[in-house]
Amino acid sequence: MQTSEKKKTLNKSTKKNEKEWELRLYVAGQTEKSVKAFTNLKKICDEHLAGAYHIEVIDLLKKPQLARGDQIIAVPALVRKLPQPVRKIIGDLSNTEKVIVGLDLRERA
Repeated sequence: MQTSEKKKTLNKSTKKNEKEWELRLYVAGQTEKSVKAFTNLKKICDEHLAGAYHIEVIDLLKKPQLARGDQIIAVPALVRKLPQPVRKIIGDLSNTEKVIVGLDLRERA
């Protein structure tokens, strides 16, 4: 994982939504937790968003001023910007069920 890396994929049809999901992952360097959070997030997005997502990784060691905009107080932290409403999850995202619920990716009946 490179912290300046941006992942963008778009698919014509998705499981959840035809719109793209915009996600920001805040990290502090390339620590084990940061890499694990990115890997876990990518796996969940690939499985549940069928390619219609954009992940922006923001390294707060390089750009600490960006934490203020999303009110980040701990890292790693994930912010779902789109679709609204904004949602936040703190941690390495290893609890898949917590991430699915937190991002509202549950299957709807």
